[in-house]
Amino acid sequence: MGFHWSSRVLGSLVVFSLFIVAGSSLWGETGDELWTAAEMRIEKYRKGDVIITVRDKDGRPVPNAKVRLQQTRHCFLFGCNIFLWGRIEDSQLQTAYNERFAELFNYATAAFYWASYERQRGRPDHDYTRRLAEWCREKGIVVKGHPLAWNTADPIWLPDDPDEILRLQLARIEDCVSRFRGLIDRWDVVNEVSEYDRPEFVTRRAPKMSAMWKKVGQMEFTRQCFETARKANPDATLIINDYVTSPKFERVIEQLVDQDGKRLYDVIGIQSHMHGGTWPNERIWEICERFSRFQVPIHFTETTILSGQRGWERPRPWVTTPEGEEYQAKEVVRFYTMLFSHPAVEAITWWDFSDLRAWQGAPAGLVRRDMSPKPAYTELYKLIKQKWWSDETLSTDSQGRATTRAFAGDFVISAQAPGFSEAKESVKVEWRKPNEFVVVVEKEG
Repeated sequence: MGFHWSSRVLGSLVVFSLFIVAGSSLWGETGDELWTAAEMRIEKYRKGDVIITVRDKDGRPVPNAKVRLQQTRHCFLFGCNIFLWGRIEDSQLQTAYNERFAELFNYATAAFYWASYERQRGRPDHDYTRRLAEWCREKGIVVKGHPLAWNTADPIWLPDDPDEILRLQLARIEDCVSRFRGLIDRWDVVNEVSEYDRPEFVTRRAPKMSAMWKKVGQMEFTRQCFETARKANPDATLIINDYVTSPKFERVIEQLVDQDGKRLYDVIGIQSHMHGGTWPNERIWEICERFSRFQVPIHFTETTILSGQRGWERPRPWVTTPEGEEYQAKEVVRFYTMLFSHPAVEAITWWDFSDLRAWQGAPAGLVRRDMSPKPAYTELYKLIKQKWWSDETLSTDSQGRATTRAFAGDFVISAQAPGFSEAKESVKVEWRKPNEFVVVVEKEG
């Protein structure tokens, strides 16, 4: 099936064409210079001009009306994996986990690792996932499934025949994507394609999946997975995700096209597990620049900054420390600010939310094991819900108009004037398009 242009991707083309012209001068600037200009870029790339006109029901402008533009949701996806939802035995900790997650994020990554998702053949964990996704929808949180295909571990029941494994893998993709259509419409389709043949995967962790992948071919298998996902849900957002940021990943992306040369993916996913220390500004910017040439949105899909001893060696215990938490908070502000200031980036996903059962056992959470917030949580909240959040009260001029700039997202406009009843409208603000809204108020009585 040919490539499906989602509205998100079509809109993003404007972003990239503008950035190629406006942002090319930033190439090669120092980290300090990139940081200094970040606020200017955020103002330019994350906000849109808003014109609100208040009229009466006969179309006449209403001057001196009080207008409030109140943001309810970001367009940008601020997220985290949500792997402990419903998995914590202590009910108080579970409640705290859920509440703090929903307070901060509008995006969640749900686990679809085949070996743990379908421990018994024919009995995938769909019921749990549906409950999770429905809870997220109630909280205004968009859900992404991760991953549909990855050779990190073989299901214990997997047969030996590579052809049968391929059939089962494609059937799994079709089942998951079609079953959750409308509830989960974003997918990391194939994970870590660039180095699928790492020795530990081939010989120890997933020898059967790896053998199948090798037989079918690195890119042929990947293409079949994407084509199957697209057929199962033509409206889905399909992501190619990798920890590799070298030209090796670029070559994978270049080849991920159908027989007509059309893209099979909608989004490029970049992992940024920074256990050894946070990337400098120059590296952040260079990676964003390099992958923006593909003219699709970039998602930072797995972001980790530690609040304890840094490095990949696992100390026992590996705990959060006051000094580490101070470092994590400072670096979270810098890393998120740099990414939010780049127009190609449309999502950032943290990994993991809590130190409890975090990947590698590392102090990677924004909250501690007892679910108390670390300084990084507080600082990130200040960015997402305060600094990068629009809530303004304006007054209309003689033409009944009020103007401002606001962060892209969902808003409620309320308007009230003497002698008129209050009126409200729900609107969406975009920075790439005109944002002109009319609110009609009616006379009281």
